[in-house]
Amino acid sequence: MSTLKVDAIRHNSATSDAITTAADGTCTAKLTSVNGGQLSHRNLIINGAMIVAQRGTSSTDSGYGSVDRFRVQHSGTDEAPTQSQVDVAAGTTPYTLGFRKALRITNGNQTGGAGATDSIHYEYYAEAQDIANSGWNYTSSSSFITLQFWIKSSVAQNFQGRIRTRHGTSQNYPFETGSLSANTWTKITKTIPGNSNLVFDNNTTKNFQIDIYGFYGTDRTDNGVSLNAWAAYASGTQTKDNTSTWYTTNDATLEITGVQLEVGDTATSFEHRSFADELIRCQRYYQKSYDYGTALATGTSVGAIINSAYASISHAGIMVQFKVRMRATPTVTIYSTTTGATGKMNADSTVGNAATTQEGENGFFAYRNSDSSGVGGSSFMRIQYQAISEL
Repeated sequence: MSTLKVDAIRHNSATSDAITTAADGTCTAKLTSVNGGQLSHRNLIINGAMIVAQRGTSSTDSGYGSVDRFRVQHSGTDEAPTQSQVDVAAGTTPYTLGFRKALRITNGNQTGGAGATDSIHYEYYAEAQDIANSGWNYTSSSSFITLQFWIKSSVAQNFQGRIRTRHGTSQNYPFETGSLSANTWTKITKTIPGNSNLVFDNNTTKNFQIDIYGFYGTDRTDNGVSLNAWAAYASGTQTKDNTSTWYTTNDATLEITGVQLEVGDTATSFEHRSFADELIRCQRYYQKSYDYGTALATGTSVGAIINSAYASISHAGIMVQFKVRMRATPTVTIYSTTTGATGKMNADSTVGNAATTQEGENGFFAYRNSDSSGVGGSSFMRIQYQAISEL
């Protein structure tokens, strides 16, 4: 029998060891998945495969509107762009890798041209504690975190992006996709070093921001920006100047999926998680009582919160416990189960004014206000709700 004695094993092109051994006979292996195997909890992004969309599949809102945890921000537009959860087409590379959903931006008709303050872009925020406890030695330039995603544009061009931190002195890390071919999925990978100026407090606030820009106006860009390098954040130097072709092409589309952020200098195979797992993670930030796929403000008692143990409508109430503990005390909106009207509660078939109190991370109390529309002695009281605790 032969024995191979080594201190470490490393690929020729890697910057860190894949396996290290210790004098006591133990070894430590970097969590990689070169054969496509599943290694859990390495993806710091929630809903990176775009499979959960509690609010609905399409919206023209600026901010959270369709796919959970991903914002589509826009400002200065002539027509509001549409954000939507869409299918990944069969036969494409992302599809063969297991991706079935993507987040699309359809930019609308920007007839006024690309203004200096105009913007349309994706945003993702991670909690500070998720980065602080990730295992990334983020103050060391020899320690890395790796971002990967798939992107497709209906217009051939280069797109800009950046990462921003917010604790301490805010730092900015600009990058670009390189030239994309029209209507072709392209995988982007960025390996990002730590920096001595990075600060991540161990709390629930937002402190790791990823932006991918369809367009960003020149008030916030500068061609003197150094790509792939950390620098102090300044509002006028967030990325290099953006190409405007996509923005000024009527109804041009931009799609992303497969967003993964992991500790280390190697992009591993995407960590596919079940719909149930991703839904629970998303509900830390947003949840609703309506059935999945049922829009807010819909007059329906299906899935409603019901209380039957009271003697009078006036000031009767319902204690609601959230499905999962939320990130922070949420903003709660309650809805009538027959009309969908906000701030209303049903007592049997009667709809009356209602309010909430004692909101916290675990739940809230909703109560019926005393008003002339109430009828005492009813048997059932019902509400629907949404709770928002987004970053």
